[in-house]
Amino acid sequence: MGLFKSKEERRIERDIKIRQGIRRIQKSISEQNKFQDEFVKNARHAKQIGDMASYQFIRNSLKKTATIKKLLERQHLAVKNALLIKRQAEAAADFAGAMSIMAQEIGRLYGEADLTKTQMDWEKAMAQSQTMGERMDMFLDGIEDTAASDVSESTVEAISDDEIDRMIEAEEQVEDAREAQQMSALRAELEELKGEGAKESK
Repeated sequence: MGLFKSKEERRIERDIKIRQGIRRIQKSISEQNKFQDEFVKNARHAKQIGDMASYQFIRNSLKKTATIKKLLERQHLAVKNALLIKRQAEAAADFAGAMSIMAQEIGRLYGEADLTKTQMDWEKAMAQSQTMGERMDMFLDGIEDTAASDVSESTVEAISDDEIDRMIEAEEQVEDAREAQQMSALRAELEELKGEGAKESK
């Protein structure tokens, strides 16, 4: 039961949840990239057939996709930074715990007079370590709220109309270059076949 879980078990569970969250954000970013590629292709097709109403709708969808992708990338970075800070806090807590044990041993070896001051110093260090851990938990809890707020309140465009147009035009240029390369390869193959036919006729 959860009530009887050790501190280490709860820490491991939190780490697992954080890693799962990071993987979900990464998957969402990858999906947005796929959506973006599909929208660009659809925009090219709409432009080719002269359907400007669909073209405008797809451009707006592409802009929305870029905005969502940017927000997801910000969330991904924030969670990764939070995880690093959490690990630093854990390392500090481990250090303080080890030093507390050593301080008690030193105090025991050198006598009760020294032990009192040592215990006070290290109890203070431990209290600071626990406070750091509590602040870290609050910080990690706040990450999700901040990310949700970013999605709902962001009004800044992640990508301009001009950039959308350039993205679509770049895809058109790539497609044209690919078609030209294919035509060139077909011509070369045809010339080669003509040359072989001429040799056989002789």
